[in-house]
Amino acid sequence: MTFNQIGEKCFFEHQKALDGTKTLLPVITKMAEICAGALRDGHKVLVCGNGGSAADAQHIAAEFMGRYYNERRALPSIALTTDTSILTAIANDYAYDCVFSRQVEGIGQKGDVFWGISTGGKSSSVNQAALKAKELGLITLASTGKDGGNLAKICDCSLIIPSNITARIQEMHMLCAHMICQMIDEMNWDNL
Repeated sequence: MTFNQIGEKCFFEHQKALDGTKTLLPVITKMAEICAGALRDGHKVLVCGNGGSAADAQHIAAEFMGRYYNERRALPSIALTTDTSILTAIANDYAYDCVFSRQVEGIGQKGDVFWGISTGGKSSSVNQAALKAKELGLITLASTGKDGGNLAKICDCSLIIPSNITARIQEMHMLCAHMICQMIDEMNWDNL
């Protein structure tokens, strides 16, 4: 296959995933409403994932804490993927499966939002964190794909990208995350 053919195939797969994702606007809107409600009520959003999804978690937290487009107050959000001392200590002393759930246990509070990202919904560390979040009374969100895996079954609201291709799922995850950030960003935070 030539580079051009590979590129054409990627565009085709992306468009197919995009077309399927457009039908998920009600789920995207619900996720934005959940995050906005929690943030409006003084709670925070905890986001996690592994690999590329870890980068997405950090990106989402940065959009809330900084800004997306509009100047507004910082919105409390924490990526559970960033503190190497915490991650390595928990992985070493307990197990890698606990790296996010221990953090949720330590800083999660009832009314906060937990947002787990896993392209197949099978990441044990993310699933364990979602279970801990539910146990503690956090509202749980999932961004996943394929058949949603266990993560979609655990969480209160699940965005399941209709694709089996990891790269296309990740692309749609960030498109949807940006949509959620923009919906929240355009609220009048000065009067809330």
